Amino acid sequence: MPIATKLPKVGTTIFTVMSQLAQEHDAINLGQGFPDFDPPDALREALTKAISQGHNQYAPMSGIAPLREQIARKIRESYGRRVAVDTEITVTSGATEAIFVAITASVRAGEEVIVLDPCYDCYEPAVELAGARCVHIHLRQPDFSVDWQRVREAITAKTRMLIVNTPHNPSGAVFSSTDLDELSRILAESGIVLLADEVYEHIVFDGALHQSVLRRPELAARSFVVSSFGKTYHCTGWKVGYCIAPKPLTVEFRKVHQYLNFCTFHPAQWAFAEMLAKHPEHHQQLATFYQHKRDCFRKLLSASRFKLLDVPAGYFQLADYSSIQQTDDLNFCDWLVHEAGMAAIPVSAFYETAPEARLVRFCFAKSDATLQEAAERLCRL
Repeated sequence: MPIATKLPKVGTTIFTVMSQLAQEHDAINLGQGFPDFDPPDALREALTKAISQGHNQYAPMSGIAPLREQIARKIRESYGRRVAVDTEITVTSGATEAIFVAITASVRAGEEVIVLDPCYDCYEPAVELAGARCVHIHLRQPDFSVDWQRVREAITAKTRMLIVNTPHNPSGAVFSSTDLDELSRILAESGIVLLADEVYEHIVFDGALHQSVLRRPELAARSFVVSSFGKTYHCTGWKVGYCIAPKPLTVEFRKVHQYLNFCTFHPAQWAFAEMLAKHPEHHQQLATFYQHKRDCFRKLLSASRFKLLDVPAGYFQLADYSSIQQTDDLNFCDWLVHEAGMAAIPVSAFYETAPEARLVRFCFAKSDATLQEAAERLCRL
């Protein structure tokens, strides 16, 4: 039976394609953004304990109270904002679910959502399924900063939502306090909802502070703020995240969430609650942990022909390969797997219309041994 697709521009994601290609060719996978090392021992032990204690059936729809309480405490200590445990925090099955739910709950057919390219690939499909359309604005290169004047000019009577991502995937760019000032001025007196993708919130380097929109009451009052335990605790396969939003937005968010997943992996919620209560040093020291990996990887690649862009945050390294080949980035990534046994992600996959820059994304959330072997292969190109 012929099917009229609702997502004509969507195929298998580039992350799945490159990971499968890496597996087929026994390549080192620096493409998809997941660690190749285990979560903390204390977290795995807490998960086992939660399972043995019987936390194996449905969790409360909004998330277990001890976890929501610990999230509230972390937000207060990190950003100086108090959020209501019962009415402003929802535990979700990963950040991607939270993003989908936020868009579905607040965006209607015929409306517009502003996104900043390059942007994560899950944003636009959710917008299109809501019957709305994305308005794409390019970030400035080479630093991937926001041209706020272009954002201002893109706003129309149809604009319902603006999606921002800091720290940014794929570039690692971060918002400054000045960016929050500009964002506040642009959205003041409007009915625009802000969706802030902050999944790399604890991976900001060189002593900088993560400028969460939760730091600004006027922004928090109109925002869905999304984060990820998977990114913070090296367990992306557990798919646990959360969304912070003021009560009116949370009410609408939970209406969708309850019919999408209803609840999230129950024993993991108890494990994360215990980690946050007993081991806050993990997220507090995460930036130092990944800064070491960033610096190590960049040093190992210093003898290569790649030009490395700055990495202020996150766990991805963008690299210009124009000294190696002049082909487009998709073909280069295919060649890289076959000829060097290395998997990367073409940055054009994050754009509606990609610029001419020849950039690929490497993930350095890997063991030191993996980074060493990967760098040796890349330096031979």
